[in-house]
Amino acid sequence: MSATLAAVNNAAPAAFVGTLAGVFEHSPWVAERTLPARPFASLDALHAALMAAVAAASRDEQLALIRAHPELAGREAVDGTLTADSGTEQGRLGFTALTRDEFNRMAALNKAYRERFGFPCIIALALHGDRTSVMRAFEERLDNPPEAEIANALEQIGHITRSRLRRMFGS
Repeated sequence: MSATLAAVNNAAPAAFVGTLAGVFEHSPWVAERTLPARPFASLDALHAALMAAVAAASRDEQLALIRAHPELAGREAVDGTLTADSGTEQGRLGFTALTRDEFNRMAALNKAYRERFGFPCIIALALHGDRTSVMRAFEERLDNPPEAEIANALEQIGHITRSRLRRMFGS
């Protein structure tokens, strides 16, 4: 999908939200809360406003946003129910076509992480060149305290959404 900043700035509220709703995984409320900040002078300004809405959200809302993301090579990938963006992102590094050993390793990492923190490990795959790098980062983050992982997840969501906006706007 290709959008223009002028079109987003001038869109009716429902169209604005509809255009940006998928940028934050299953969380259209982020776009809804960004409406009053229009117009945006740049894509960076739009992204900053979206992230400001996330930062201003309650802790429960932030956790719901984090929990709305799929696990890497998790149930959604196996079931084929990833969003188009998540499927593309996971597919780029082959997380949708793992070997049996890699799949078992990811399943163990996902389980350990979810048991420890109560949400999936969010990693901006665009920042990694291969699965090994992602798995190493995943393992390292298991030792973090919960508050650090919430901050990490929100930071990673920022990277993910910036990439999604760039693809959406063709830049």
